[in-house]
Amino acid sequence: MGCGVTKSNQFHKNSGKAVTTIKSAVLIQRWYRQYVARREMRRRYTWHIFQSIEYSGEQAQIKLYNFLGYLMDNFTPASNERNLISHIFRENEVCRDAEWERYFCYKNIEVPEIYSGPHLTFPLTVEQAVGLVEAFRNKKQLHSRYVLQLLLETWKQLRMLPNINRISTCHSKEITICGDLHGQLEDLLLIFYKNDMPSLEKPYLFNGDFVDRGKDSIEILLILFSFLLVYPSEVYLNRGNHEDHIVNLRYGFTKEVLSKYKMHGKRILRLLQKIFSWLPLATVIDQKVLVLHGGISNTTDLSILARVDRHKYVSALRPPKKRHQSIVGLSIDVDVDEDTVSHNKVFQRRTSLTFPKVLSRDCFQNRSLRDFSDRIKVNTVDNVELCQRRQSILNPVIHGPENEAAQSASCESINSEDEWKQILDLLWSDPMNQDGCVPNEVRGGGCYWGPDVTEDFLNRHNLQLIIRSHECKQEGYEFCHNRKVLTLFSASNYYDVGSNRGAYVKLGPDLVPYLVQYQASSMIRELTVRQSFGRTERLALKVLREQLFAHKSDLICAFKKFDSSNTGYVCLSDWASAVESVLHLGLPWRIMRYQLVTGRTSDGSIDYHEWFNELAIKGPNAAHIDQSLLETLYRHRSTLETIFRIVDTDNSGFITIEDFRQTWKLLSVYLKMEITDDAISDLAITIDSNQDGSIDIEEFMEAFRLTDKKSRLERGRSMFMGTATDLTNLDVDPNI
Repeated sequence: MGCGVTKSNQFHKNSGKAVTTIKSAVLIQRWYRQYVARREMRRRYTWHIFQSIEYSGEQAQIKLYNFLGYLMDNFTPASNERNLISHIFRENEVCRDAEWERYFCYKNIEVPEIYSGPHLTFPLTVEQAVGLVEAFRNKKQLHSRYVLQLLLETWKQLRMLPNINRISTCHSKEITICGDLHGQLEDLLLIFYKNDMPSLEKPYLFNGDFVDRGKDSIEILLILFSFLLVYPSEVYLNRGNHEDHIVNLRYGFTKEVLSKYKMHGKRILRLLQKIFSWLPLATVIDQKVLVLHGGISNTTDLSILARVDRHKYVSALRPPKKRHQSIVGLSIDVDVDEDTVSHNKVFQRRTSLTFPKVLSRDCFQNRSLRDFSDRIKVNTVDNVELCQRRQSILNPVIHGPENEAAQSASCESINSEDEWKQILDLLWSDPMNQDGCVPNEVRGGGCYWGPDVTEDFLNRHNLQLIIRSHECKQEGYEFCHNRKVLTLFSASNYYDVGSNRGAYVKLGPDLVPYLVQYQASSMIRELTVRQSFGRTERLALKVLREQLFAHKSDLICAFKKFDSSNTGYVCLSDWASAVESVLHLGLPWRIMRYQLVTGRTSDGSIDYHEWFNELAIKGPNAAHIDQSLLETLYRHRSTLETIFRIVDTDNSGFITIEDFRQTWKLLSVYLKMEITDDAISDLAITIDSNQDGSIDIEEFMEAFRLTDKKSRLERGRSMFMGTATDLTNLDVDPNI
């Protein structure tokens, strides 16, 4: 019996240990689940911040371009404002290809003996293309003579290609498809390392957005074009929305080319405009898989896209100028200089593209920009009304047999409008989970299309899969619409080191996608998962703080609605509501408060005036500048820089004080706000420190870069740049 009692006591003792162990396991599991949930929430809002800022920039670019186009269409030809911006709209000069080739001639450019980069001879060989890759890997630069020669040969080759390439996998085991590269040469080199370079046995399809944002866009283009010339039946290129000279003004490619090729950069950029307009629009693989850059809409028709004159659309953001036959039979471009049609000329725009109301030309005589700032409104005109209006314009000046030709030209112009919409949707659209098709108000161009639109489109064209790019995905790819739409993104670390993977896909005869993921940066290996995630989150919060500061006046007004007693304090819930009412980002503001606001009272309320004092402005001269002007600068910094690039017609990097004033006048009308001449003059004097009468664009933008006291990221650097030393020396923020 004694033994029995001993065993019973031991059993109860072991049972107690087991219960404790189970409770501990439950607590650990609960803690881990909470940790994973918090981490996932942080990952989502970090991603949402990056995407919101990116898409708002694209929307601002489209609105700015439409505004400038409006000025071109309505201002008198002799106006100073029109002269400032007219050069970016010279897209459709009537000029023969032979004349363009003479303009782009490279033969008078000498290659000096000290040049140590690659030398090219044409026809290009495989060895030269591979040598070009190795030269760029070793940070060498191709001479401008060879650049122009390579681009000219590419232009000739692209002009022979159809709008929609049709290829087959029966001649090879598989084809490799790559998404956006965005100037990130390291990603392209890694793809070639993992998958081999293009060859007769290894065909490639690159799906647009080769340029902008990254620092090696021109090198990527030259590599892709060289392999296109060597393997014209194995290398295919689709156009993306960033293969557009207007978009390049904002996102860095124009600046990159002019800095690398100072002497011949303008000719190179002009030739690239021609090349971009001749890039094919889409590719069909084995009659079953459609590959395009952006997406589709409920009106997308491959038969229309197959017959459009694609090179007319130098920029997809604006319809090309229409041409009519004059009485003497000469082809003329419709522009505001033509007395017979200019005062009623109108271009139809999608609702998703902000376009102002058309006004008579006479009302702009001797008027300044501010005189019509309140007239800018959204205006959409349906096809029937547009056709009738154009016929009424042309009928008074064209009689007899020419009248029929005018009506034909008018209907043809409507077809051109339809073509433009097709191309705009193809380059700018994104999929959504809900059924239907709605304007893409987030980007400002194209549309959102749903699963029902995908199903109908695939059935009409007897297809089974759409492969598109255009959107950064954390894993480098994403299926949607019942796995009938695949988004592919090949630029890893797009927002920051560790922010996302890149991916490419292989398609064999079975047409089953085989996806390969990667991260190109060697800096990833030097960071732990916690460090990598923390760095990305800190950068996103820094960008968000800049946006908060840029909306300071709007936020203070929102706070005062809750602070009726004007105490300077608001509670946490009111703070979150006010911030969301201004920024409309849909973020968990209450949870993010600890990352965004450091000072708090004992009752948890927030001193919103002190909150803004946590942000400082780099540069000692900022205190002398009107604060509302500073806030405008920060909120629309990229738009202002884009206008500067447009005004800088000789691409010197400098503009005169008078052009500086005109730039701010353009911005003030675009923003529908009043900026006094005195405020602009004070700003100009502050920037022109050496009093030479000109302003360095780079110094101006750098002098007013926002500096966040609470951020430990590299200050004053691009969000796409960094070094291994910077990363390993980062301190971990205890609040994150």
